[in-house]
Amino acid sequence: MTNPEDKLLQLGIELPKPVQPVANYVTHYQTGNLLFLSGHSFCGAPSAVDIGKVGADLTAEQGYQAARNAGICVLATLKQALGDLSRVKQIVRVLGMVNATENFTQHPTVINGFSDLMVEVFGQKGMHVRSAVGMGSLPGNIAVEIEVTVEVEA
Repeated sequence: MTNPEDKLLQLGIELPKPVQPVANYVTHYQTGNLLFLSGHSFCGAPSAVDIGKVGADLTAEQGYQAARNAGICVLATLKQALGDLSRVKQIVRVLGMVNATENFTQHPTVINGFSDLMVEVFGQKGMHVRSAVGMGSLPGNIAVEIEVTVEVEA
């Protein structure tokens, strides 16, 4: 298995500055060997795919990219929390929320943008259980929000 940080270099991904809380919460919390991450979207300035409702303003393919962008932001928070991404033992659970129209039905396809990235970076350690659900709205009209639970090495 390639080191996750080496894999990011191979993929041409430079981690952004991690997102800061916008309300009264923390971005991550560790108890024992479990690390819980608050909902994440993009880090930094939004791209054209990060804001809007999938099925109206954005296509499923654009939603996929928004979920991948959220994954990059999750990786930045993991790096901040752990110091080294090789401390990730397993991406355990993912809740993927899609800001979608009531008739949109491709939520799993959108959240694959996140899941595919985790497998690219961590291999089998990136495989996880997951829910992909549609929401009537998300804060700031973001397209996707991802919540993650990670098992970490001591």
